[in-house]
Amino acid sequence: MPILLPETTQTSAGTLTPRQIVAELDKHVVGQAAAKRAVAIALRNRMRRQKLAPELAEEIAPKNILMIGPTGVGKTEIARRLAKLAQSPFLKVEASKFTEVGYVGRDVESMVRDLVELGVDMVREERLQGVRAKARQNAEDRLLDILLPPRPVAPDEEPAAARDAQQQTRDRFREQLHAGRLDARIVEIDVREKSFPSLEIIAGSSVEEVDINLKDMLPGLFQGKNKRRKLKVPEALEYLATEEEQKLIDMDSVARAAVERVEQAGIIFLDEIDKIAGREGSHGPDVSREGVQRDILPIVEGTTVNTKYGMVRTDHILFIAAGAFHVSKPSDLIPELQGRFPIRVELEALGKDEFVRILTEPRNALVKQYIALMDTEGIQLGFTDDAIRKIADFAQTVNEHTENIGARRLHTVLEKLLDEISFEGPDLLEKNVTIDEAYVTKMLADIVKNEDLSRYIL
Repeated sequence: MPILLPETTQTSAGTLTPRQIVAELDKHVVGQAAAKRAVAIALRNRMRRQKLAPELAEEIAPKNILMIGPTGVGKTEIARRLAKLAQSPFLKVEASKFTEVGYVGRDVESMVRDLVELGVDMVREERLQGVRAKARQNAEDRLLDILLPPRPVAPDEEPAAARDAQQQTRDRFREQLHAGRLDARIVEIDVREKSFPSLEIIAGSSVEEVDINLKDMLPGLFQGKNKRRKLKVPEALEYLATEEEQKLIDMDSVARAAVERVEQAGIIFLDEIDKIAGREGSHGPDVSREGVQRDILPIVEGTTVNTKYGMVRTDHILFIAAGAFHVSKPSDLIPELQGRFPIRVELEALGKDEFVRILTEPRNALVKQYIALMDTEGIQLGFTDDAIRKIADFAQTVNEHTENIGARRLHTVLEKLLDEISFEGPDLLEKNVTIDEAYVTKMLADIVKNEDLSRYIL
């Protein structure tokens, strides 16, 4: 059962418990019980906070999480699935990109602006669901007006009788429209062309920073021009329905709801945070890294960011940071930033048993994906238990001998394993294909044994 976050951000009594949240995450992510437990508690605390008196709720800061673990063990997937479960605006951003040489035009506040844009899209889509039927009805009426223009009433004709006859004809046309018998007809409608004026923003600044609303200053520049176009009836109906949907949605209300949702329920996933860990007093790139930490600090602590939808406070946005910390360690972050991530969880490296479960257990398991893909060609693809264990064994072996990229290794191994079937699929005469241990060994054994080959191919 998804948790619905309405515009008031008040959750209903039937929200998920931490145990239920972990159970939902288990459907998509294998293992990592400690990390799932931490994010489940963080999400539940957010719900608890929303039930408190406003004065006390304002004082309770979110307990941000720092995930420590190698690549490919599920850090991003846990955060992404959590946001989807809670229907929260979710943004993933790499902290290391703010250290790039010559990086101009975007600052750390851009992550909040991007999150607000996602929130607006979410709220708009929800509002569209509510007005879609009404918009479709209005679009049909406009289309019938084009197909059947009102005719003038004859001098010797009763106005009521004329209206009845017109309505009967209109109803017949509506029935034909629903039945698809008018799909081949061509109609001419006014279509608004999108206008994309060329504007140059000074490097290092943004429209929000200079506080200029160009659409208000130059209204004619962005509106585009109307143009008569001939479209088939189904295309015209879709275009008119889209126009009607925009008329029925109050974008000011959408923006207010989106800002509130971002402030109370937003989640930002800061990946590669270990890449900006640098000790004080260092020289060279470390200075840049520490500067990025100090830029990120006020956002995590709680500040107000100016966006085109209004001022957004970051005090109650949940931040989940993640990093491998192979070279650096969490204590290399500046103390102020460390203190803003009170919950720390270490994710375990994945082994053969976890690979077997990843291949078969989750709803979107890799084996299920490939079976579905081949089914589109009419090929009934099957995997024996021995084959799956062998695939997991090869993936673990390659991870040990080359770089350990966790579960992502399964993608490369499976692609190489099924390369021949994927290529020959449409031309295969035998449509029942079973992958067994012997086939896996034949396709992969030589590559895995040769370390140079496996380094380049797998």
